[in-house]
Parts: sequence; structure tokens; C-alpha cells
Amino acid sequence: MTAATGPRTQDLSEGALGAALLHIERGDLASARHHLTQAVAGGVSAGGNASLFHGAPAVEFVLSRAGRTGREVRDAVDRAVAARLAAARRRQASGTLPHLAEFDLIRGLTGLAALLLTRSAASPLLKQVLAHLVSLSRPVPIAGRELPGWWSQAGPAGEEMDGGHSNNGVAHGIAGVLAVLSIALRDDVQVPGQQDAIETFARWLDTYGGCYWTTHDQLSANGTPEPEPARPSWCYGEIGIARAQQLAALALGDPVRRCAAEETVVRTLGDPKRLGRITDASLCHGWAGLVTVARAVAQDSTAPDSFAPLITDLTKRLAADLDRLSKPGFLEGRAGAQLALHGADTTGWTRALLIT
Repeated sequence: MTAATGPRTQDLSEGALGAALLHIERGDLASARHHLTQAVAGGVSAGGNASLFHGAPAVEFVLSRAGRTGREVRDAVDRAVAARLAAARRRQASGTLPHLAEFDLIRGLTGLAALLLTRSAASPLLKQVLAHLVSLSRPVPIAGRELPGWWSQAGPAGEEMDGGHSNNGVAHGIAGVLAVLSIALRDDVQVPGQQDAIETFARWLDTYGGCYWTTHDQLSANGTPEPEPARPSWCYGEIGIARAQQLAALALGDPVRRCAAEETVVRTLGDPKRLGRITDASLCHGWAGLVTVARAVAQDSTAPDSFAPLITDLTKRLAADLDRLSKPGFLEGRAGAQLALHGADTTGWTRALLIT
């Protein structure tokens, strides 16, 4: 293992690891081995950029889908997790606000918690990571006012944003934290304050989840912000957030929240205007993501039949647009779309999206 930044091939989002994951789900281990060899040829990052979607944690996730993870990979991941936790604690002790990369699914501790939850033997680091994510539910005093503990001064792409923002999505925001804490609770993995944190994040999304992110001006205004028409997707928007809300409801035993989340999915996926904003077949923000979320929501619903025609329609749209994807990878490319079209999850690959 190396602490240096490795090549893009070791990205789960864009690199060869996505193709390996597809072949593992199909049971073609020989082809998966070829792509894995390509992914690690230039070394594997275990440094500050190591995350569920890059470097050693990404390699562990893919290998573990085939039941082949070795001690060297797990040890490298544990070192990376410990380092990321230490950095997050130093930031918190300084009284400053986090960058999204500290805690999000793609780059941060939410993704690492998702990975640790997949291990057959509980990692002692898992509860430490969950405890840090829970701590984000506590407000932070900044410049004479209290802001949510997950408020970030930088924008979603690291750009300057006056007053900062709350990112509300699954990929980079608080919906991802809500999902992983809820999944952990359903798996009987719990730390102090976890249920309260789930309720805090869920209530926030009740108010602000109609927007991709919440700005300082929106937070200061009275009432619920009026969301602008936006693309529904897994990464941002109503569909990913609705699944996170359903997971929270299942963890807390809240049938009202569960029904509201499921109704949101049915209403959104049945709206031609909203679907008209989808422009590709990808997992991240296209048909593949919508159909994968819809299947998961239906599986946990008390009325799964209401999703059947929606899933059929989305599957047809996915099949029609899949070949137009120019990228080969997992999140925005053909590997992820083919996984969704295949429709199975025997390896648990959807945990990378915090859908299950």
C-alpha cells in the first residue's frame, strides 16, 4: 500500500473498480480479476484521500463483494480511517466547520462507515466513526449564531459560498449521514445519541430537503424555502432523500415518516415533468439510480405493488439510454447502469450508494 495519490483506475466512481464490481455481481471472477489487476497496478492510496470511492477502502469494498478481502487491505483501511477520524476531531476541537469531504459518502466518514458496516467481524473503529457522525447533529456557535454541525463554509464543489451552506444530498450531504446512521441502527449497531441524531437530520430534511442545498439566506428566512424545479436523482434531490427518510423511519419505527417517503417516490416517479429532467442512464443522476432506489423502497414498503409499474417504466428507459453513456465506470458510466439493469444485488453492491 502507498500513501501517495494513485491513478484514477483505483476510483470506484470512474475507474476499473466499477467494471470489476459488475463482473463480480455477474459471477465472472476471471474478468473481475483482470480489472482489479488494472486498478491496483500503480499502487493503492491509503492516505488522506482514501475513501469508499478511492484507494484502499474502495478496493476492500469491491474485493469483499467476492469474499476475498485480505488482512493487508483491511489494515490499510483501518489506518486510513483512524487518520481521517483524528483529522475530524482536530477540526472539531478548533471550533471550525467541516468541509464536505470530512463526512460525506463519496469522500468522507459516511462512506467509510458504510464500508465498515459490511465487514463480517465488527471493527472497533465503526462506533468511533458513527459517534463522530452523530456529533454533527449538535449545533456549532459561529459568529454569534448557531449553525448546524454539518454546515460547510465551502460550496458543493469547494467554491466560495457567502455564509456557507447545508448540503442536503445523499452523495455529499446530510442525507447520506442520515442513511448510514439508520442502516447501522437497523443492524443493531448503536452509539449514544444516534436515534436523536437520526431524528434531527430527518426533521431538517422535512424542512429543507426540497432543495439540493440550503444557503445562509434561506436559513435566516422565515418559513420553508420554496424549492426550484430540479432533477430528481440518487445523488441529489427527492428520490435519494426519500430513501434516506424511509430508512430513518424503518430504524425509528415511524410509520408516518415511512409512508410520506414512499408517497414522495411514487409521486415523483409518476410525474412526467420531473422525469423530463433526466438526461442520461447513469446511477448518479440518471435512470439507473432511480430504478435502483425504487426497487429498494418497494422492497421495504408495505405496498410494494404500487411501485411495480414505475419500476417497469424506469427499466425500459434505462435500457433505451444505456448505450449512450460515454464513460465506462460505476457512478456515471456503463458499469453502474448495467448493474442496475441486471436488477440483482446478490453481492450487496448497492451499499456503496447507501440504498441498502
